[in-house]
Amino acid sequence: MKSFLIFIVKIVLITVLLAVVLDYSYTAVYLNSKSRDKVSDVFKSKARSYDVVILGSSRANNHFVTRIFEKNGLKTFNYGMSGGHLYEASLLLKLMIERNYEIKTLILEADLNLSNDKQSEGVAAKFLPYIHRSEIIKNHFEQELNFNELYYIPFYRYLKFDSKIGSRELFNTIIQKKTVATENGGYYALGVNKKGNMKNNIVSLNPLKRNKYYEEIKQLCKANNIHFIPIMTPMCENVIGMNYFEKVKSTYPEIHNYENVVIENKYFSSCGHMNDNGARKFTSIIVRDFFKK
Repeated sequence: MKSFLIFIVKIVLITVLLAVVLDYSYTAVYLNSKSRDKVSDVFKSKARSYDVVILGSSRANNHFVTRIFEKNGLKTFNYGMSGGHLYEASLLLKLMIERNYEIKTLILEADLNLSNDKQSEGVAAKFLPYIHRSEIIKNHFEQELNFNELYYIPFYRYLKFDSKIGSRELFNTIIQKKTVATENGGYYALGVNKKGNMKNNIVSLNPLKRNKYYEEIKQLCKANNIHFIPIMTPMCENVIGMNYFEKVKSTYPEIHNYENVVIENKYFSSCGHMNDNGARKFTSIIVRDFFKK
């Protein structure tokens, strides 16, 4: 019995030691390798200066054409992240401020994601390799129910989010496999002739009366003298429940409603995402209305 207990203890110790070594190794790779996504790009940066920074979900990533801002003399980067919520947008802005970014104007895509204040696990996972290297990231995650496991159990976060920061992503990071995340000023164009789901029903969607992370972003901008422009972006003409945007305007009157400036299906790749032609038309309107007065 004694020898069996000793064997079990040895197995436990070896497992813990292996987890610690793997955790350290994975983290070291992410810390010291070339950035493959927008989170690592910001985390590893210092004191950048922008006239315009764009934050939001895929409806920011696919809708704001960086080059159109640039052609109008505005140094711009689109930090919209597909699948992201305001939870991740707020954290990304905190990191930018910590790294002494000089941002004149922040455009926030604020519409559908006002209906929740939860994290998007797949996008939030991109911050986790750095959770022991950043108090900003640690503090942002502290209110999550699984924070203790993520923070204190070595290698747990890499196992739990294997599809995002696990072995495959580690390998791609090591070999510096190219991504398009930070190309084209962060803007990702969707195909003009490719059609996804061209029907959408948002009848049951309601904005929260107070979205914690929207309020965080607004206050961060105020505290750091950043001109804050929250915008609702377009959806296709087939959407059922478009009064959602009226609800947003009623709850958050400062948000600019641009959901109906582009509506024809020919400008959309799916009902919630404009194609490149639609994005260019939309971006030109935004530049005209906010930067050419």
